Amino acid sequence: MLNGKTVLITGGTGSFGKKFVETILERYPNVKKIIIFSRDELKQFELKQKYPFNRYPQIRFFIGDVRDQQRMIQACQGVDVIIHAAAIKQVDTAEYNPSECIKTNVVGAENVINAALQCGVSDVVALSTDKACAPINLYGATKLVSDKLFTAANNIKGSRDIRFSVVRYGNVMGSRGSVIPFFLKKRHEGAGALPVTHEDMTRFNISLQDGVDMVMFALGHHLGGEIFVPKIPSYKILDIAKAIAPECDVEIVGIRPGEKLHEEMITDTDSLHTIDMGKYYAILPSVSFTYSEEDYIKHHNAEKVPFGFKYNSGTNTEWETVESLRDLMKKHVDHNFSV
Repeated sequence: MLNGKTVLITGGTGSFGKKFVETILERYPNVKKIIIFSRDELKQFELKQKYPFNRYPQIRFFIGDVRDQQRMIQACQGVDVIIHAAAIKQVDTAEYNPSECIKTNVVGAENVINAALQCGVSDVVALSTDKACAPINLYGATKLVSDKLFTAANNIKGSRDIRFSVVRYGNVMGSRGSVIPFFLKKRHEGAGALPVTHEDMTRFNISLQDGVDMVMFALGHHLGGEIFVPKIPSYKILDIAKAIAPECDVEIVGIRPGEKLHEEMITDTDSLHTIDMGKYYAILPSVSFTYSEEDYIKHHNAEKVPFGFKYNSGTNTEWETVESLRDLMKKHVDHNFSV
């Protein structure tokens, strides 16, 4: 699928970008070029130590910002595939710096789309978040706008052979700033209690590799306009606490501003345009001038979800247990903190 292709990854020095590069090199040894596009020269320097040019001449590092349309156009020359992972992601950062979040997450999305249309790119997959579903904070609102921009881009492609789609998933197990490394650090420091926002809080659970695999699936199967959503298990925040530090007490500290009790992926209104593909769901575009709902269903060998269907971590039918969480953390989380 990617052999002989040039792939550009925005935000390519982040956790997803690094795992995606690793996966491409494992599965597609004849990839033509991988362009890692980001604005942090230190992170690029550190990644260059892992992929020196004399051993990995197919990997190129571009300093740039998705806010800069001209730089995006320069970076996209000769590119076949774009994975758009760049974003301002911290909820509190977005609330305090709203215009900066909008510039990166909304204007940046427009710049990626325009560069792809101008440069003859064939496939674009943008990363989304559960927070874009019924958003209650600015970060989620900007990602919802971004999702809409990418799905609608299929209606302005004209005769170009290009497909835009989106992949939406929630918290990645063990990712920076998430609850698991936070609890592990607290336990490592000898804390007597773990701070928990709400005893009923739940979250979806996905590994970084599963997120990468989902993007690969989207690249290989999308018609354009879909928002792909994974079928993944949920966990209870109290079970995470028990899995990590059963000897610790729990201190309820209250839900933070802009935080939800349960992660949402598909609302009951979204379900009017949602299909079940087996391993994944796909929210179809409400307006498409290229494909009908029947076209998507046939292409993906899917069926429509029931009327009123919704998908969130609190009403999910598949759950992690304390034991399964421990096993997963041994496999996926930083081994500096054994479970």
